[in-house]
Amino acid sequence: MQGRLIYLMGPSGSGKDSLLQAARAPLEAHGCRFARRVITRSAESVGEDALGMTPAEFERLESEGGFALSWRANGLAYGIPREIDDWLANGQDVLINGSRGHLEAARQRYPDLLAILLQVDEAVLRQRLLARGRETPEQIEQRLARSRRLSVTVPAAETNLITLDNSGPLQQTVNRLLHLLDETRRCA
Repeated sequence: MQGRLIYLMGPSGSGKDSLLQAARAPLEAHGCRFARRVITRSAESVGEDALGMTPAEFERLESEGGFALSWRANGLAYGIPREIDDWLANGQDVLINGSRGHLEAARQRYPDLLAILLQVDEAVLRQRLLARGRETPEQIEQRLARSRRLSVTVPAAETNLITLDNSGPLQQTVNRLLHLLDETRRCA
């Protein structure tokens, strides 16, 4: 039986990394795998448990077919290692930190993926982006503008999309995610 790709996405600062970290243990206990993203940002950056890589290293790995999925956003390149295809083929569900702007391409490659959009109130989002200290105020405003654009286009283009609000306490969102995945009989 083929595993299912769980494609978690949302704006920068919506809490994807915190949610993934908090939900990891219960989901792994049920056999769900977590793919570690590759990003052309320093691995020492605060936040996501990602593998940092130079743009040249990323381009080389991408050209060699090392990624199942790859995209560009916010001046960075992101990749999901090809090993997820082996996990899926072995019947394991795989949760990845995806991109709203890349959802259509991801769905073409994985037609049965479960798309989950993590949403957060824009005021909370701005506060979280400022608090993490990764971007300048100008970059934060660019991210917020991109988030507004994608919030209009993603739901309009995607009818099979589950939304999950993360404006409140993290544990509440974790519980909703676990319940959602249990309802779909995947990973929980």
